[in-house]
Amino acid sequence: MKRSQPRAVFLTTSDGFLLSHRRVLALAFKREGFAVTVVASDTGRGPDIRALGLDFVPWPVERGSVSPLSEARAAAFVAKTYRAIRPDFAHHSSIKPVLYGSAAAALCASPGVINTMSGLGYALIERPDDPLRRRALREVAYAGYRAALRRDNCHSVFQNPDQLEMFRVRGLIDPARTTLIRGAGVDTDRYALSPLPDGPLVAALPARMLWDKGVGEFVEAARILRARGVPVRMALVGGTDAKNRAAIAQATIEQWVSEGVVEWWGHQTDMAAVWRRAHVAVLPSYAEGLPLALAEAASSGRAVITTDVPGCRETVVHRETGWLVPVRDAQAIADAVADAVRRRDELAAIGLAGRALAVKTLSQERVVSETLAVARSLRVRWPQ
Repeated sequence: MKRSQPRAVFLTTSDGFLLSHRRVLALAFKREGFAVTVVASDTGRGPDIRALGLDFVPWPVERGSVSPLSEARAAAFVAKTYRAIRPDFAHHSSIKPVLYGSAAAALCASPGVINTMSGLGYALIERPDDPLRRRALREVAYAGYRAALRRDNCHSVFQNPDQLEMFRVRGLIDPARTTLIRGAGVDTDRYALSPLPDGPLVAALPARMLWDKGVGEFVEAARILRARGVPVRMALVGGTDAKNRAAIAQATIEQWVSEGVVEWWGHQTDMAAVWRRAHVAVLPSYAEGLPLALAEAASSGRAVITTDVPGCRETVVHRETGWLVPVRDAQAIADAVADAVRRRDELAAIGLAGRALAVKTLSQERVVSETLAVARSLRVRWPQ
């Protein structure tokens, strides 16, 4: 009797994230012969996913919620969906998909699972003033990870070595079932090398408008640069995210713009066009898995200024492809931007070096190839 087509599930936080970060990987599994189902919260991009030949199941999960009832419903929905699909392989990205997807997979004849740690998330980013409730939430998350990541036929993929080491030290993983694959992969053809624009230097911060992305420090750096008389345009490029507990109120951003401190370009669907308008990418984030936005900027030939923290430091060779600065340090950001202005004639060469780094270590082709190799190492029914 002919076997039915093997099935793969991609569980992630939102349909938009699947399209921006996991689309190429999902399509690679489709080309391998899997029937691919995407399970994600529905923000209106379901038709775009279906247009790729992938099935789409809207997931009623509340991002940012810690309500036990809401989370129980979200977990139960994933378990019900997995029982219906009976996947042979599952790929999970970020905290809730990893925790709930791994639990659901354990109930479904143990399909092969790859859990990709795409970032620490709100709960796991430590702050000096963390309240007791948040520290307790972090311990709950660690316990969940320990249960999810150490089960049989499950492999953990980390995007930077610091995060892998943190999980190892805390005993959250089996080191024998882990792999380091840097980033989600940048399309180096779409984000092609482009000439720097004319006019004043434009430093762009590409991220959702969250305090954890270092937006506050970026704005303070803009104030410092304005006080110094440095000729630079500082642009925030990203939308608001009201469901994230680190969200910056739109009124606050509009106040910064009205003061003339920064520009706000809002959410952009064509980031390749953004980099054709900018000279330097700036992301003073507190922690990342590996920011795709910086890989895209580097691939476009843009110098990068980012914090010397896990994930971010993977995208830069200090003073060769950009600048690494201390975290939560607006003065250091301002100094790096001012240095970029002084070295305006060198920015093309710096960007060219960044492009070489992106092509060599951060490309989609590399990420897809290495992830498929991990999947083949699991006990997964592979298409014939």
